Parts: sequence; C-alpha cells; structure tokens
Amino acid sequence: MKYKRILLKLSGEALMGEIKGGIDPVVVTMVANQVKAIQELGIEIGLVIGGGNIFRGVAGATKGMDRVTGDHMGMLATMINALALQDALEQKGVQTRVMSGIEMPKISESYIRRRAVRHLEKGRVVIFGAGTGNPYFSTDTAAALRANEIAAQVVMKATNVDGVYSADPRVDPAATKYDRVSYQEVLERGLKVMDAAAIALCMENRLPILIFDMNKPGNLLAAVNGDTIGTLVG
Repeated sequence: MKYKRILLKLSGEALMGEIKGGIDPVVVTMVANQVKAIQELGIEIGLVIGGGNIFRGVAGATKGMDRVTGDHMGMLATMINALALQDALEQKGVQTRVMSGIEMPKISESYIRRRAVRHLEKGRVVIFGAGTGNPYFSTDTAAALRANEIAAQVVMKATNVDGVYSADPRVDPAATKYDRVSYQEVLERGLKVMDAAAIALCMENRLPILIFDMNKPGNLLAAVNGDTIGTLVG
C-alpha cells in the first residue's frame, strides 16, 4: 500500500444517495464496506464527514439566520452522520471511535490529538465530528486540520465526479480533467477542490490531496494502493 495513514473526507450529501435529504442506509453500507476493505489491509483511517445532507450553516445565514448559530447546527448535523457511519462500520466488525470538536460525552469522545493517534495505532477507524468545533470553518478545513494533526500522509476527498475538471463536466462536455494540479493553480483558477483555507493549510504543510469518485466500487482501495485515479493536488 502506498499510504499507511489517511484522512478520508466525505460530504454529507454523499450519504443521501437517491433520496432528497437525510441518510440513505444503502449508501452508508457501501461506504462502510469500502472503509472496511482497506482497514483490513492495515491502513489507519481518520474520517471527516460533512453535514450538508441535513443542514448547512452558510445556507441558513443567507436566509437571515445568525451565522454562528447556523454553523453550530451544521456541526450537530455532522455528528448525526458520524454516528450513522459508526453504526454501519461496527455492524461489520470494524472498531471505531467518534471524536467530537464539541464536548458531547454521552455520545462521543472529545477530540484529543494524542488519543486520536493512539486509536489509529490500535487499528480503530476514527470519525472526527463537529468540524473544528468553531464557527466559520468548513468541514474541508476540519479535514485538512485533523489530517495534519494526526500526521496523515494524504487527504482523500471522495466526490461524485472522478477528479478535478476545468469546468463542471456535467454541464460542459468540453471540460478537461486534470491528473495532477498544484495548490497554487487550484487557488488561482478557483478550481472546486476544497475551500481556500483548507488548500492553504495543506500547501503550507505539503500534504497532498487526492480527489476521486468513491461511488465506483474499488476506487478507495485503488487510491490507497497508489493507482492513478482522480486528481492529485500537491
């Protein structure tokens, strides 16, 4: 395997599947199967999941809601997704820990870096919920932050397209796919990879980002094996 420790970033929308909102159990099971497959190979896995399938703080703010309140609601949405994924993984015999950026002792551990690393070393999948625990920071930024804190070798962002394109390939058939692109090019061209704060954090610490389609069976395994899939930012 090319990577020993990874940070996998999932969007909340990825869990919706064919339904309009909420969590599709079929999709959660598919994700759990792919995570289990690489965990059994000895890959240490940290996971950050968004909450957009339930609530987006930014969307609430555009409609008059206080931004801080909206972001806190979004953090709670990520915890719902984290618990759903934890349940799916543990039903398959995968040991997990949910760690929250906001203290929720009844349902999760509070995030402590050393404890998270120890869980990873013991082969547990660690699901980081509640973003960074602070408003105004996206789960993309949380993924970049946690990846650097746990010394992950790569951030793998699962999307519904097979990489980064010059334009939306679903709208523009002439869009060009990039196999590799630099952090600076992502920022200068405004490519839809991760938000600027996340890109800057990865660039400063030379942490590569792999953008790939996880809906295709076997893609996550191919990614950790170092196969040429998706787009590598670095």
